[in-house]
Amino acid sequence: MATDNKVLDQGGVVREGEELDAQAVSEWLRGQGVDVVGEPTVTQFSGGASNWTYCLQYEGNDKNQDLILRRPPKGTKAKSAHDMVREYTVQKALKEAYPYVPEMIALCTDEAVIGADFYVMERMEGIIPRAELPEGIDLDPEQTRILCTNVLDALVELHQIDYTEHPDLVNLGRGDGYCERQISGWDKRYVKAKTPNVPSFALVREWLAKHTPADSKTCIIHNDWRFDNVILDVADPTKVIGVLDWEMATLGDPLMDLGSALAYWIEEDDNVVMQQFRRQPTHLEGMMTRDKVVAYYLEKSGLEIDNWTFYEVFGLFRLSGIIQQIYYRYYHKQTTNSAFKDAWLAIHVMHAKCLKLIAQYEGETLFNEYVQPHLEDISADAAAIEQLPSTVQQVVKSILPKGYFAKASHSPEA
Repeated sequence: MATDNKVLDQGGVVREGEELDAQAVSEWLRGQGVDVVGEPTVTQFSGGASNWTYCLQYEGNDKNQDLILRRPPKGTKAKSAHDMVREYTVQKALKEAYPYVPEMIALCTDEAVIGADFYVMERMEGIIPRAELPEGIDLDPEQTRILCTNVLDALVELHQIDYTEHPDLVNLGRGDGYCERQISGWDKRYVKAKTPNVPSFALVREWLAKHTPADSKTCIIHNDWRFDNVILDVADPTKVIGVLDWEMATLGDPLMDLGSALAYWIEEDDNVVMQQFRRQPTHLEGMMTRDKVVAYYLEKSGLEIDNWTFYEVFGLFRLSGIIQQIYYRYYHKQTTNSAFKDAWLAIHVMHAKCLKLIAQYEGETLFNEYVQPHLEDISADAAAIEQLPSTVQQVVKSILPKGYFAKASHSPEA
């Protein structure tokens, strides 16, 4: 197994329109008492689809110093997302109790420096498992299973932390009612970010609102738990040494965190569209299925679930909302990042998956109680599906509950 620098996660060329004023950052760092010499070589990490992340490589005083800078994107953004102060504060407060957090260096809230809040942290050098493992990292099925369980164990460990011991963590949340606030919040955010080419999610949104459970418990949740947000040890790529991207961390329900994580969990036999948008190596032989992940988590955490369908549908709807907020910026020409161009296609597939899960849970009740009130929405969604590329259209129609659009083609009974 290779362990050289070729497998380390590396930044690339800075994207056009996302350049960083490195000199201004260096002067500000020195003003904060950070010992950096000269000007850095700046690269940009391409894995993130939200906040912009840069590597600042300083060389001087007979030492090399790599720092990571995080800042929000330009353009329209959600009110509570891209909060650099929150992201910095969470990690700084968690560091003692959760060793996977990087060391924070400094936080800047003076937009005069680079035009936005930002923070700087130490770089944790290692492997980030994206859609594919880096070339040279070849895990057999047994090693892959160990990697899978180690990533899940790190999530369970996070959920066990006693947040009441640190005021900055206590102040993260708003107490009981997290599940209700999430459903209400994502409902509004999706509607606000909707573009004409994506489904309304009207039936899904109503179903989630009617089936929202009480919080199972309150704990620190990451809210963006994926393999490409963990760092692996180069010497042992099954070992987790770091966890990144804490912008959405909060106090909330751990089962909601698990549901959100599984929305990204693409299995080997999932459809071609979801495979195209896969961001982590959960398709590898040795990885658990989504059902086995849930069973493993419940065994490790001691929690119980009455209606897992709710959490799974929520995760897919929430991910659709996140992607739609990003796609909205592309649709309205607020970003030129071509990675967002086809994001709306995945939203159609996730909508179909939500409907399929609800249909499996509700049976005929789906049509009697949920389809009839939304005939107009469903007809609009059907028209949008007809505009999809043929491959995506076939996938969506193969997932949707049988007879779903047939019901919408008839007027409600008098």
